[in-house]
Amino acid sequence: MKISIITVTYNSARTIAETLQSVADQDCADIEHIVIDGASEDNTLEIVKRFAHVSKVISEPDRGMYDALNKGLSLASGDYIGVLNSDDTLADDQVIQKLVTAITQEQKDMYYGDVRFVTAHQSTKTIRYYSSKRFHPGRFEWGFMPAHPSCYIKKEIFDQFGGFQIDYTIAADYELLTRFLYKHKITYHYIPMVFVNMLPGGVSNESWRSRLLLNQEIIRACAENGIRTNLAKLSLKYSQKVFEYLGK
Repeated sequence: MKISIITVTYNSARTIAETLQSVADQDCADIEHIVIDGASEDNTLEIVKRFAHVSKVISEPDRGMYDALNKGLSLASGDYIGVLNSDDTLADDQVIQKLVTAITQEQKDMYYGDVRFVTAHQSTKTIRYYSSKRFHPGRFEWGFMPAHPSCYIKKEIFDQFGGFQIDYTIAADYELLTRFLYKHKITYHYIPMVFVNMLPGGVSNESWRSRLLLNQEIIRACAENGIRTNLAKLSLKYSQKVFEYLGK
């Protein structure tokens, strides 16, 4: 069982070492770690070269994060493929081994779990806990999806149904998951564990304009995949997100 992990970087020198180390520390032998760099101008690549476990590296200009992710998908040879952002870390050294155990026990097209937001990678303080436990495809119309950094999807699914649509600015991951889970009804399984520690922030939370764009792209993603929704429905999710800051 080979697991491919794709990390997209651009001027990520401040955080990339901890990201790479969290993969190198995994208690699982067969991991293919692919780094797709967007021609960084800092010393990101110098740091990447220090990590012998990294299987493949590309550094060249791209058309954004989703274009870079598609490059990674084209190189990936693992049975299942996941994404680890360049400022995130795997939660502990057993994450991938627990994933492999779940796969061998129950064959599904996709596995996912929880993520937590921390003030720093070495911090034990959780400032937000994103649980995917209650997810089901009917929740897409309300703006909810499984935590994308926790998703590991069978390579055959990408081969059959395609990768990320690069004409999305923020919500290509949402579109991809609606296409896979709702439109094509792939099988899935929730694993009750934290996959990834994440630092707060992100493009979708930068400003009210970013949140508006996110919701507009979610509406588009839903429409393209046969789901009816609107801004009024999506706005209700923010009242529920407060519970993510109160713990599990």
